[in-house]
Amino acid sequence: MEARTGRALMVNLKPHPGTPSPWIDELEVEFERDGLLLWLRFTAVGDPSAIVWPGEAGQGRADDLWRHTCFEAFTATDEGYVEFNLSPSGQWASYRFDGPRAGMRMADEVATVLGMDGAFDQMALEARIELPLGATRLALSAVIEDVDGAISYWALAHPSAKPDFHHPDSFVLDLP
Repeated sequence: MEARTGRALMVNLKPHPGTPSPWIDELEVEFERDGLLLWLRFTAVGDPSAIVWPGEAGQGRADDLWRHTCFEAFTATDEGYVEFNLSPSGQWASYRFDGPRAGMRMADEVATVLGMDGAFDQMALEARIELPLGATRLALSAVIEDVDGAISYWALAHPSAKPDFHHPDSFVLDLP
């Protein structure tokens, strides 16, 4: 798959086979690149009232966002990759890695959670992230926590038996 500049594209995430969700029927991601910025809109379609949406906490960097409902983008470069966590709370995180789960440190690239909106059958989060210089590939994913405490893991690709968004084969979109 290829992400093109100047036109929004849409892709569908799929749940990991071991973590289906009875509450989400579809998880779409619309995205558009503008230079070193990437606009993203994650839309969960189904029964959003059955999902635990973190309460508003204001904009800012925070850790451990992936432990609850969170939307994610991973951007690969020749030197490794950057992971972005985007929470419905308004908080975000960015981490740089040298390789799969290796050399983790805070990234300089920032994100802005632009807000949430929805209807009776869907909920969407919009965000903008700064792409690292030399970004070549993109992986998109989501962690969805439901009111029963179950967590489902959604991604463009699930190349391993357990959910692993850091797997190199998860980066399936080419960035121009």
